[in-house]
Amino acid sequence: MDPANNAARRTFLDMNGYQWTVILAAWLGWGFDIFDSILMNYVAPNAVPTLLGLQIGTPEAQSATLWWTGILTSLLLVGWAVGGIVFGKVADRIGRTKTLLITMLMYALGTAACAFAPNIWVLVVCRIVSSLGIGGEWAAGAAMVAEVVPEKRRVEAGALLYTAASFGLFLATFVTYQVTGVFFTDPATSWRYVFLFGLAPAAVAFFVRLFIKEPERWKKVGSEHRAKISELFTPKYRALTIGGFLMAVTALITWWSGNAFIPIVAKGLASREWIDLTNAGVAGLPAIELMGQQWIRTATNAFNLGGLIGTLLTIPAAKLLGRKKMFLIYNLGAAASIMAAFGLDLAPHTRLYLYFPIGLTVFGIFGSFTFYLPELFPTRLRATGSGFTYNIGRFIAAFGPFLVGSIAASGANALDSAIRVLFWISMVPLAAVFFLPFVVETKGRALED
Repeated sequence: MDPANNAARRTFLDMNGYQWTVILAAWLGWGFDIFDSILMNYVAPNAVPTLLGLQIGTPEAQSATLWWTGILTSLLLVGWAVGGIVFGKVADRIGRTKTLLITMLMYALGTAACAFAPNIWVLVVCRIVSSLGIGGEWAAGAAMVAEVVPEKRRVEAGALLYTAASFGLFLATFVTYQVTGVFFTDPATSWRYVFLFGLAPAAVAFFVRLFIKEPERWKKVGSEHRAKISELFTPKYRALTIGGFLMAVTALITWWSGNAFIPIVAKGLASREWIDLTNAGVAGLPAIELMGQQWIRTATNAFNLGGLIGTLLTIPAAKLLGRKKMFLIYNLGAAASIMAAFGLDLAPHTRLYLYFPIGLTVFGIFGSFTFYLPELFPTRLRATGSGFTYNIGRFIAAFGPFLVGSIAASGANALDSAIRVLFWISMVPLAAVFFLPFVVETKGRALED
């Protein structure tokens, strides 16, 4: 008997042990996916100046960090998009489990290789390799979970899957703080040890290889047909593709434009506060570095906690209100929280805690994509369709971090420039509200074979 359909061993939320094992495998894959993807942003204030031969903490180093953080984040998103689209097709062709294994090994090795980069250009290449695997993992994992769990628990399983993103961000924050703030305090070298932790997903890939089988839905249907991206734009699927894309692209632009610069904003606020309190200028660089890492942890934890709660709230929102009303609430909340965080005159430390409502909405909305996008497409096209609609928007979203970094780097005061630009990011979720008529409601719809 197929373990995925063993009704005699029902457990929590009407799912048996094997179904929870599948969710755990995909959850770990997605969590380490986010962990590896965000490490660069956390170590950028030290890694970028070191690789460029600049003194850490100087105005030149801060400006260069803003510029290169924008470029590296944009390249990550482009690679993520390519990987998501390519490996989405691969997952429909060779299976979800095999694709999950390949992509996890790819981003683990690519991230760890960053530790040995002798210059910024080698770092760029390593990040591109990593980004291809990062993009491919989501499509395989989301499709696998949607096809294995019971129909009535698809929303819960999808939202629970995305809580792994908060785990990944919490872990990235913890590892960065412990490595750079406790174990290795030399900022010129400590960032290299952070990247070595990117190897952790390789162990999870081994777990996937041992315990996870291909979903029965895919074995019966998906393997018999070769999915084509062009099918997504046929009359049968065009409206589904456009609606999913519009919700995903606006969410991606907002999330990456804001989250990519949390370390820079937090360290900038900490530096300003420390200098104002001590009048010591940059002479106290070690103290500023430690305070900066503490403030990054505060802002990131607020963002992550909000994201975790917001992700779980997509379950009642989607099941009670429907997908369209859920998107409306989250996008209006995202616009309001960003405007408040970067538009109001606030004390530096107070501004950090406003990352909580930003996380609740900007981060939380992503809990819906792991169940909404797989709902739109049949089994043979599910990973291709989900991977395409979720990831094609990253080509457009890639301009967000690049523009934020470029504009902020050109200002006389990098922190104030970044805050002004981030305020205008609030217009993106407002645009999503106007796109809602294009969204197809899937509440109560069974997963199509």
